[in-house]
Amino acid sequence: MSHPAIDTQITFIYTSDLGRSAAFYERTMGLELWLDQGSCRIYRVSGSGLLGVCQASDASKGAVKRGPQQNVILTIVTADVDGWYDHLRGAGVTFEKPPQQNDTYRIYHCFLRDPEGYLIEIQRFLDVPHQPE
Repeated sequence: MSHPAIDTQITFIYTSDLGRSAAFYERTMGLELWLDQGSCRIYRVSGSGLLGVCQASDASKGAVKRGPQQNVILTIVTADVDGWYDHLRGAGVTFEKPPQQNDTYRIYHCFLRDPEGYLIEIQRFLDVPHQPE
């Protein structure tokens, strides 16, 4: 059974300091700001994939709680994992895990955290002839 078309996908995360998180995603990661809603900033990650970073408040979801960030991974898929690693290290980012091959999942990847503690993985699929667009 078919379903109506999906135009885009947005993953929303919440921060206790929108200015600090915006600086990280805009300046350090270099993501394009797609829409500024004041208390939420939505960034184009790739194609139609978007990331929303919102100031936590009583109107949104309350205070940011420590811990849930452990259950979320923002994964950036790229053919140039080492290029991203070098770029972000040059910007002063500390990595939890440097680029390495993971034989279980047949990927090459590294890990870092954003200012709010969300885990970011930068990866390349090893068995896929071309990366998703």
